Amino acid sequence: MEAVLAEGGRRALRGYGGALLGGAVIVAAFFYADALNFARYRDALPTLWALLADSLPPDFSRWRSWGRPLAETLAMSICGTVIATVAAAPLGAIAARGSGHRIAGAAVRLMLNTIRSIPGVVWGVLFVAAVGFGPLPGLLALACHSTGMLGKFYAEIIEHVDPMPGDALRSHGGSRLAVLRFTVLPQILPRIADVTLYRWEHNVRAATVLGVVGAGGIGLELVTAFHLFEYREAMALILVILGVVSLINLIGAWLRGRFLASA
Repeated sequence: MEAVLAEGGRRALRGYGGALLGGAVIVAAFFYADALNFARYRDALPTLWALLADSLPPDFSRWRSWGRPLAETLAMSICGTVIATVAAAPLGAIAARGSGHRIAGAAVRLMLNTIRSIPGVVWGVLFVAAVGFGPLPGLLALACHSTGMLGKFYAEIIEHVDPMPGDALRSHGGSRLAVLRFTVLPQILPRIADVTLYRWEHNVRAATVLGVVGAGGIGLELVTAFHLFEYREAMALILVILGVVSLINLIGAWLRGRFLASA
């Protein structure tokens, strides 16, 4: 009994020590980022208010010229997500622990980690240098970064498959194809569809940001408006982007609902 109590006390001390260390790291990070220097916030609200006043009312006078950039942004997000999904599916299956060769799985996990560790903007800069300006480097940048993220998600989904239904079907003479069709796919497809749609929604916003590095789309129009101090036009573009992203979120939620209902 005393040994059990002593072990419980040591675990509690380790827990408290870990919590204190984590808290110290968080406080140090805030100090290092100068987030606790409250003097720097003194003029923040007046400055933001002045920028907001300069951007109202929104100027939609050039709305006719925004159709093509907006279509480029949507095309980048769709193409980047499709390419990433096709690439991430086999990579995720190989990377899943316990589902394949250990060395190959470790190598693919390292590759996926490397791909997603490079920010999408950096991928955009690299592909702009490689293939020039326009939506093409944008969709390639989205595809690379999304492959790393979706590959990780797919691998984790496969790792959490319940093996018992497959074992039961196999014990009754079911083939590997039958196990995959009737026990594995019903478990993973709804979650894979869910994370893929979420990634598409993310890529719509990310495609806007890639306009900063010359990857085209509505983001380039927004950056140009800011550079020219056309804050009213910039506000109009922000409202358009907000509307498109909100619409994409609604479409994604509807698709997820439809897919889950039919699964």
